[in-house]
Amino acid sequence: MVWAALPTRAQVAAFLREDKWEVQQGGELPDPVPPCWDLRARARRMREHCTLREFSGALGDIGTLVPILISLTLQGSASLTASLFFGGLWNVVSGFVYGIPVCVQPMKSIAAIALVNKFTAGELAGAGLGVSAIVAFLGVSRLIWLVTRLVPLPVVKGLQLGTCFQLCKKGVALVQANAVFWGDGIVWSDNLWWACAAFLLVLFVYERRRVPVALAIFVAGVAFALAQTGIHGRFGEVHPGAHFVHTVVPTAAEFRAGFLSAGLGQLPLTLLNSVVALAALARELFPGHRPSVSRISATVGAMNLIGCFFGSMPFCHGSGGLAGQYFFGARTELSLYFLGAVKIAVGVVFGESLLVILRWFPSSFLGVMLFMASIELGLVARNFTLHPHDERRRRHDFAVTLVTAAALVGFAHDGLGFLVGMVTALVLWVLRRQGPDGCALLPVSLADGSASPASPRLDSCRSAA
Repeated sequence: MVWAALPTRAQVAAFLREDKWEVQQGGELPDPVPPCWDLRARARRMREHCTLREFSGALGDIGTLVPILISLTLQGSASLTASLFFGGLWNVVSGFVYGIPVCVQPMKSIAAIALVNKFTAGELAGAGLGVSAIVAFLGVSRLIWLVTRLVPLPVVKGLQLGTCFQLCKKGVALVQANAVFWGDGIVWSDNLWWACAAFLLVLFVYERRRVPVALAIFVAGVAFALAQTGIHGRFGEVHPGAHFVHTVVPTAAEFRAGFLSAGLGQLPLTLLNSVVALAALARELFPGHRPSVSRISATVGAMNLIGCFFGSMPFCHGSGGLAGQYFFGARTELSLYFLGAVKIAVGVVFGESLLVILRWFPSSFLGVMLFMASIELGLVARNFTLHPHDERRRRHDFAVTLVTAAALVGFAHDGLGFLVGMVTALVLWVLRRQGPDGCALLPVSLADGSASPASPRLDSCRSAA
């Protein structure tokens, strides 16, 4: 048996047209989200969803935000006032632009490297500005469209599944920060008893999405933090008043150091998780709503090209944050307006002095919320194929999903996970162009002389003499 022929140009064109993740799986449904200029329809929709569940969903992503925000501020890499103010402002803007709870969360890869290398405020700003300039250019020029045309659905689902596992691991790590049931080292406000209680509470109301469980956990956490602040006599360090932001202009050396050491690693994470995977998840959670990847790229870029100059930590969107807010009840932009208003008010009134209280917020609560929110992201990976009745294709798509997720978790890098998944998808696609016995699937000529790449005819099988 000789080697099968390479795919024809017609077959390659068919591959670029088929199985794209933007295809609706349940058929096109009416868009439930009014356009941003239809303010009356937007207001009517928010009134219909004005419940405690919506406000609870606004807090679905704090498990990621609070630990990173506290760590970067204590180190002096970011301003708490600027991060809260601009984070809240971008929440409001994102709600108005998209009409769904598109989250605003820290750029996690930049934050991790900044904490390890003890970045200055200029180096952190340089990393965020470099990444955002590239992402904004790809969005405005619409070159990001090439990514959506070449990335198959199983690879996107693998990225979401891998991100789910990574967030689960971070949630468990937060719980383990005070992982004791008893003993001399137990902290009454932050221990495994409270973690277990929060976990069971979320499970018991899992099917009752009207219960604002995230809001209840957050209120309890704030009460514990205030109690600990009072016990340690630290309320005198909290200074209410008008707090203002200050400009941060990175030098050439700071920009180069920040971008090369942290920005380059963040770039694939932002493009894949904050743009591609977010758009795919939004279309699945909100059928009929089709957010543009170009618009998402542009808003990610605009957030940091403005905020980083004032000392804010770099922000982006993310599929994990959207899944978390959706899991805890957010369905409209009302949740983002509420969260944004709270962030802006708290940042302006309390500023950096709020750290005195935030550092006592129970990590056990944050870990449980992050863990359960990530499960919602993993659940969307169950729709990993558009060919559920083709067993061979279904098996191949599932393999691509698992390989992508495993590589992402194993290498702890979204870019490498994406690369391994794409190579796997390409190899399996070539194998599908062949018959079960290794024969190539060649096109059959139609009456008008054109080729049909979808034909099952096996014309290239020849026996080796």
